[in-house]
Amino acid sequence: MASLPWGHNLLLLHKLDQPADRLWYAAKALEHGWSRNVLELQIAAGLHRRQGRAVTNFKATLPPAQSDLAQGLTKDPYRFDFLALRDDINERAVEEGLVAQVEKFLLELGAGFALVGRRVHLEVGEKDFYLDLLFYHLKLRCFLVIDLKSREFTPEAAGKMNFYLSAVDDRFRQGGDQPSIGLILCRSKNRMIAEYALRDLRKPIGVSGYITRLVDSLPTKFKGAIPSVKDLEQGLANKNR
Repeated sequence: MASLPWGHNLLLLHKLDQPADRLWYAAKALEHGWSRNVLELQIAAGLHRRQGRAVTNFKATLPPAQSDLAQGLTKDPYRFDFLALRDDINERAVEEGLVAQVEKFLLELGAGFALVGRRVHLEVGEKDFYLDLLFYHLKLRCFLVIDLKSREFTPEAAGKMNFYLSAVDDRFRQGGDQPSIGLILCRSKNRMIAEYALRDLRKPIGVSGYITRLVDSLPTKFKGAIPSVKDLEQGLANKNR
C-alpha cells in the first residue's frame, strides 16, 4: 500500500473493513494502474468476491500456467450495471449495449482484452454462423469468444461454443497463438449442470452469469420514484382499454 497514492490509501481505509481485502485491491491497483475512480468502482462492484469464480474446464484443457491465468481473469457474475435492459431482453440487445459501452465493458472484463469484432461471420459447411463478440487477450495470447445468452444456461450452449472454438482456431489462430477460449455469459446458471456440460469437452470453456442493476446507480432518494418498464407498459395498456 505504500506504493499507492495517498488518495488510493484513504479510499481503501474508508471503503474496506478487512485488511486482507485492502491488500488485495492495493495489489490489483498497482498491477493494472487503476486510477482512484476505477479503484472505487471495482470496490463498489465487489470484484474480490467475483474474480476467478466462473465454472470452467480450464485445468483439463489448458497447460497449468495458462489455466491459472485464464481462470483468474474470469468473474462470476459479471456486472453490467451500465446497461438499461428489460426483463425480456434478447442477446442482440445485450450485445449492442455492450458494444455501445465498450469502454465500460472492457473495464469489467479486465486488463488485456482487445475487441476484434462483433457478429463475426463464420461460414462452415455452406451455412452462416455469427460469433456474438470476439476478443484477443494480450497476456494469454489467444482469442476469446463470448456467447451471450439472455436466459438460463443449457448444456446445448456448451456444445455450440465447442463448435465455435474449433472454427476460430481453424480460421483465425496464427502461429504462436494459444488455443482459443470460450466464455458463455448467461442470465443465470445451475452450477452442477454447467460443470457436467463442460467436463468432457476438449476446448477450454467457461460459464458465468451476468447481472444488470441500473437502479443501483441512482441516488437513494430517487429509487422507487422512477417507474419500471413493466409499470409503464401496464399503464399504457390500461390507458388504451
